[in-house]
Formats: sequence, C-alpha cells, structure tokens
Amino acid sequence: MSEPNERRLLSPEEYLAAQNSAEFVELKRRFRRFAFPMTVAFLVWYLLFVLLSTYAHDFMSTDVIGTINVGLIFGLLQFVSTFAITHLYVSHANRNTDPIADEMRNRLEHHEFARGDGTGTTEGASRA
Repeated sequence: MSEPNERRLLSPEEYLAAQNSAEFVELKRRFRRFAFPMTVAFLVWYLLFVLLSTYAHDFMSTDVIGTINVGLIFGLLQFVSTFAITHLYVSHANRNTDPIADEMRNRLEHHEFARGDGTGTTEGASRA
C-alpha cells in the first residue's frame, strides 16, 4: 500500500470502472454465496432457541447435569455458534475474497482502472 501523502484521489470514473469490472462481480458473488446462507442458518438457529424458550418451557428446563438444563446449554451454544461463524468467515475471506479485493485495491492505487484496463479482466478472480 502506498503512503497516504503519495496517494492521488480516485475519480468517480475509476470507482465506476472498478465496480463494473469482472473482478468486483466475482467478489460480490463469492461474498454473497457465503453470507446469505450463513445468515439464514444463524437466524433459524437463533429463532429456534427463542421459540423453544417461549413455547417449550418443559423441554428447555430439563436438567442435563445437576442444575444445568437444556436451555442453558442452548444459550451457551449461541455464543459458540457466533465464534464458529466468525472463524468460518475469516477462513472463507482469506481463501476466496481477500485475494480479489487485495488485487483490486492494488489496481485502484495504481490507477489502472483509469486507463481502461479494468473492465473485462478476471485475473484476480481466477487466483483464489
């Protein structure tokens, strides 16, 4: 990355060229293929917890070990699932989206999109 005082501001045309590039389309596709299903899965898991807590009181109050019940375990698993999703996202991003984003950032910093060479290449998309 270049030093802040060495940078030249990007023009709106450069941003539009980057946004319309095949790399950016691929970047959005890869992000959405992970984010949307994971969001749905987590919301279903969370709503299941809320609904069971509300309507299945007997089940959730079932003791498992001593005074630890099913509701407490499900509640703690909400935290575990949040950390697991974070770990999965970081792994996914490192493998699938960051290489494309890093290449696009580098090309933007070198104003390659201003020269018109950012509208059809999939060079970054094929690396990951």
